[in-house]
Amino acid sequence: MSDERAGRDPVGRDIVFYYGDGELDKLAGYRCAVLQPDFYSPAELARLAADGVRLLGYLSVTEDVAPDPAPWHRPSRNPDWGGHFVHVGHPGWVAHVLGQASAALDAGFHGLFLDCLNVEFTYPEDLPHTLALIGALRAGAPDAYLLANRGFELLPQLGELVDGVLFESFSARWTDEGYAPWPPDTLEVHAQYAERLLHLDIDLFALDYADTPALTEFARRRAERFGMVCSISDKALSRV
Repeated sequence: MSDERAGRDPVGRDIVFYYGDGELDKLAGYRCAVLQPDFYSPAELARLAADGVRLLGYLSVTEDVAPDPAPWHRPSRNPDWGGHFVHVGHPGWVAHVLGQASAALDAGFHGLFLDCLNVEFTYPEDLPHTLALIGALRAGAPDAYLLANRGFELLPQLGELVDGVLFESFSARWTDEGYAPWPPDTLEVHAQYAERLLHLDIDLFALDYADTPALTEFARRRAERFGMVCSISDKALSRV
């Protein structure tokens, strides 16, 4: 971690990922909350900040959920959520993302949650552009807390740009039949990624999907073994 960033307080041990709106009283019980910026007013964010909550605004780095066509859109969409895949290095997209980041921070967020970083599975040629865009976000907000979701193919450079990495679906997942642990071979691959993260001087988190006490305990204990703070939710991230 650079000297410029080393003086900032790390995110607290308790974190929630919530993509709904409202629930201010419940959110106030956490030390850190990842929220959708459009769902909260500056006054609501100020109330949570006064309660000591570190606020991170959701930001998609490589996918655009806007319904209207844009010059940076690729022809294909994400089959799970319907967002447009984008040309990450397009100047219009870069300006759009930087504008969203600035708006979120101006509204009262303390940092950003950087999502959709796994472009190696879709457009690997965009990996350098993705890293450059994250670098631009860091340069534009040197004091903001940046939490990256996965982005393993961007390592180790990613570790010099962000303050933390989230390993989404580290141990447990949602399927068409419900919630379940990953099969053993996938758990082993995830463990290898987690070992790489342990060599970075950043905060580590896991987000797992579970609906039973046994699966929840399995996910929490496994994350703890790899130095990660674990948050448990459902597919829609609707739990607080």
